[in-house]
Amino acid sequence: MKNINKTVEKIIQKLTKEQQTISFAESCTGGRIVAAFTAISGASAVLHGSCITYSNDIKHQWLGVSKEVLGNYGAVSEPCVSQMLDGIQKMAGSDYAIAVSGIAGPTGGTELKPVGTVYIGLKTPFSKEVFLCHFDGPRETVQEQSTQFAIEKLAEVLEI
Repeated sequence: MKNINKTVEKIIQKLTKEQQTISFAESCTGGRIVAAFTAISGASAVLHGSCITYSNDIKHQWLGVSKEVLGNYGAVSEPCVSQMLDGIQKMAGSDYAIAVSGIAGPTGGTELKPVGTVYIGLKTPFSKEVFLCHFDGPRETVQEQSTQFAIEKLAEVLEI
């Protein structure tokens, strides 16, 4: 992933300077975002924690995603990722949160939600936004693109 380590390093430096923290709730990225952070020395100053919530049951039990949202919209949806953000931020007590849920493939896609459909959310002390992304390529490429997008959006918000 292009220059992702440098970007994460700058994020960690800025959050450290501002004495702020971050946490993650990952589904289709399977821990790639937190791995990008823990690969950088100094991450422990800002990283409160991370959950890989692959199943709907765990999204509900750990993060408080409502059964209504999961039943009506599915795990790959804006309402689900929005509730994942709230849940991880509340559980970890962090200033910032990233949540990701999507279909990395090669199976699992539908006509309405094809492979590569990924919702990526970012919660800050002053805002919450969920982005709908459509990535191309095999499973690993979709996961890498999702990870990169999430980290780049955080860098934008932090004005890095």
